Amino acid sequence: MEVLLSPVSVPRIETGLTSIARNVIEATSGVKGPLRKAVMNSDASRRRDVTVADVAKAAQVSKAQAARALGNYGAVSDDVRERVLAAAEELEYRPNELARSMNTGKSHTIGVVVGDIENPHFGLATRGITDTAKRSGFNVILINTDEDTEAEIDAVRVLLDKRVDGLIVAPASSVETQHLRRVHESGRPLVLLDRKAPGLDVDTVAVDMEDISHESTSYLLKSGHRRIAFISTLKTAGPYHDGLQLDSSQISDRRDGMKRAFEEAGLELPVDLIRLNAGDDESIKKITRELVQRPDPATAIIASDGLIGLSVVEAIHELGLSIPDDVSFLMYDDFAWTRLTTPPLTVIAQPVYDMGVAAASALIRQIEGRKAPAAAPTFTAALIRRGSVAAPPAQEQDRA
Repeated sequence: MEVLLSPVSVPRIETGLTSIARNVIEATSGVKGPLRKAVMNSDASRRRDVTVADVAKAAQVSKAQAARALGNYGAVSDDVRERVLAAAEELEYRPNELARSMNTGKSHTIGVVVGDIENPHFGLATRGITDTAKRSGFNVILINTDEDTEAEIDAVRVLLDKRVDGLIVAPASSVETQHLRRVHESGRPLVLLDRKAPGLDVDTVAVDMEDISHESTSYLLKSGHRRIAFISTLKTAGPYHDGLQLDSSQISDRRDGMKRAFEEAGLELPVDLIRLNAGDDESIKKITRELVQRPDPATAIIASDGLIGLSVVEAIHELGLSIPDDVSFLMYDDFAWTRLTTPPLTVIAQPVYDMGVAAASALIRQIEGRKAPAAAPTFTAALIRRGSVAAPPAQEQDRA
C-alpha cells in the first residue's frame, strides 16, 4: 500500500541540527495510527524506501540541495549539508546506488575476478583487496570462474553491466585475453593479479615465478633427487609433453624454472612426471598414487598450490608412506597448517596479502586519475626450508 503524505505547512524555515527531529515529525504528520509509529520508530520496518524528496522535506531544503549534499557534489552550504545529513540519518535514508552511479558516473564499486575462491591463495589476496578498498570507500563484487576462460568473459561482462569503476582480474589464460584487451581499450581501469598477459600493457601485480622455481628445483637436485614431479590444476587438452604451450604465465614460469635447473645440472627434465589437469581431491590423490607407485617413482613432489598440497600429503599418508623418508615434498604458498604437520613442510612463500593490497591500490589510483609511481612495487617469493625434503631412498640414489 502506498501512503501519501499530506502537505506540510511551516511558518518559518528552522536552521541548525536541533530542528531536524521537528522537521521529520512535520514531514510525516499526515500519517496516522500504526503507520505513523512505524515512520517515527527507527527500529521498525519502513513502510517504503525513503527518497531524496523525503530527506529534503525533513531538512527543509530543496530536492536539488538535498541531492547535492547526499551525493557530495556541487555547491552546498555547510548548514544545508549538516541538516540534510542529519535528516538522512534520522530517516535511515539509503541511497539508490544505481541512480547515483548514473548521475555521477561512479559506483564506488570494484569488480574482482579470480579463478578459485576455495584456494586460500586467492582468499588471502582478496582480503588484501577488500581491506584496501574499504579504507578508500569502495565496495567489492567478487566472482569466481573455476579457472574457465568463458566463465571469466561472462564475469567481466556482468561486472561492466553493474557499472563497476574498475576491475582486478586473475586471468584464467595468459593467451586468451581479448576480452581484457577490450576493457583496457575502453578506458576502464584494469589491474591483473597473480598472472601476466603478454602484450597487454596494464598494471600487473605478480611474483616472478621462474627464479623461485629454479631455486627450489636446484635445492631438490642438490638433495639428490632426479625424479621430481610437478602437479597443477592447469587445464590442457591432453597430457603434458615437451614444448607444450601453457596458458598460465604462473605455471609456464614454474615449468621454465624447473627446466633451467635441470639443464644447469646437465640433466633432462622428467616430462613424464609433470601432471596437469588435476581436479578435485580424489583426482589429485589418484595422480599422487600413480607418481609414487610406478616402477620408476617420483622421489620428490612439487604441488603448485595449497589445495593440491593438502591432497598430496593425505594421499602419501594413506599409502603408508613417510615424508621425507619415502618421498620428499614441497609446495607453493605458506599457510598455517604447513607448520603444524609432522614434519613441517618446505614451502615457497609468496606475499599474497600484500599483492592484494597493491592491486587494489593501483586500481583505485587509476580510478581517481592519479599518476603512477615512478617505480611499481615488486614482489618476490622465498623458499622456506623445513623438514619435508631429504635425500631420496637408497635405491633411487643407486640408479642415479
